[in-house]
Amino acid sequence: MTKITQVNGKEITGVGQEIQKNYEAFKGKGLKLDLTRGKPSAAQLDLSAELLALPGSGDFVAEGGVDCRNYGGLQGLTEARRLFSGIMGAPPEQVVVANNSSLALMHDTIVYALLAGTCDGARRWFTQGATQAASQGPAQGSHEGGIAFLCPVPGYDRHFTICKEYGIRMIPVAMKEDGPDIDAVERLAAQDDAIKGMWCVPKYSNPTGTVYSDAVVERLAAMKTAAPDFRLYWDNAYCVHHLTDERVEIANVLELSAKHGHPHRPLVFASTSKITLPGAGLAMFAASKENVKWLLARLTARTIGPDKVNQLRHVRFLKNEAGILQLMDKHRALIAPKFQKVLDIFGQKLARVPNVSWTRPKGGYFISLDVPKGCAQRVIALAKEAGVELTPAGAAYPYGKDPDDRTIRIAPTFPGLAEVAQAAEGVAACVLVAAAEKAGKV
Repeated sequence: MTKITQVNGKEITGVGQEIQKNYEAFKGKGLKLDLTRGKPSAAQLDLSAELLALPGSGDFVAEGGVDCRNYGGLQGLTEARRLFSGIMGAPPEQVVVANNSSLALMHDTIVYALLAGTCDGARRWFTQGATQAASQGPAQGSHEGGIAFLCPVPGYDRHFTICKEYGIRMIPVAMKEDGPDIDAVERLAAQDDAIKGMWCVPKYSNPTGTVYSDAVVERLAAMKTAAPDFRLYWDNAYCVHHLTDERVEIANVLELSAKHGHPHRPLVFASTSKITLPGAGLAMFAASKENVKWLLARLTARTIGPDKVNQLRHVRFLKNEAGILQLMDKHRALIAPKFQKVLDIFGQKLARVPNVSWTRPKGGYFISLDVPKGCAQRVIALAKEAGVELTPAGAAYPYGKDPDDRTIRIAPTFPGLAEVAQAAEGVAACVLVAAAEKAGKV
């Protein structure tokens, strides 16, 4: 993660009436632009249009003579597990391929731990109830306050939503250049057995684009935890979602955890949601053999099997890991110019504004913009008035509370390039207004 830092501390140029005039001019265009969520564009979805014609009439038989139209195959097709084995960092027998949402798998594994415990836990996870826990906010505590998760911030709002829904207290941990503040993580995890897990987006993290260093991954795998059934929720959502020629790699958390005597610690998740078709993709889970056995036992009561026809069409469309990477190169060609446009405009408009910075991600789906302290809500409100919808302030923090009211998530993938440029211009105008107001210039 690279920050665009201030070159000097000079006052904002063009303050007062000029800044306000520029904002009003943008507002007067009557635009309707949406940068709220990291969705693929229609052009990206078109890259996988061939899926809709597969597997082909009368050809529904997979390896081993499996008729994909019928029940069964709880763990997923053999060839599907083999297809995704490489990007999951696990052998096929330790991979589960399910239906379209990795978020659903994350949700369900937490619920299963609450209801039935883990493969290595002495008892079920305990929470005090969603309403009471949500009202407490990000406090540390003990068993009397229910279980807790460590939450690197800024982070992914949907992770936090799961915790809030089930009364899991959230403890923020600062995100640094090489991943979460590992000293804080080690200290917290070692001192409180109520801390049962940690959310991780280890590559091109949402929303900062941070890549966990090998040293951080190893310390997460090796650290002592007070809870023997502590889990790393390893959401590798952007494992092949590169924005540059460099295909960034990260350390294999499954191998490192096994090496350090904690084979059951990582639960690895990924999906094809931003590879093929988000609404009709596949979700993947990888973990120790015991964790896989544990998940399949829970799934046995839930379903008779996944959509194997969809798994078969993905196997025939993507073919192998090289096919996945080739498709992602086509995605990069569509979205990298949008990211660059935002970065160029922010550089032109905001580089001299004190206390404003943003990330230059090498992959993923977001740019994280930091505005002067206390200004994020104001920027977002100004943008909405001008026709630019942004993710709510605080969304990247547990309980929707950004303590500094600074961070804004920018999602440039869905609109067209011209719309992205307009939206970036609008966001920059709003930042200038808010910063000038705070400086007493407007």
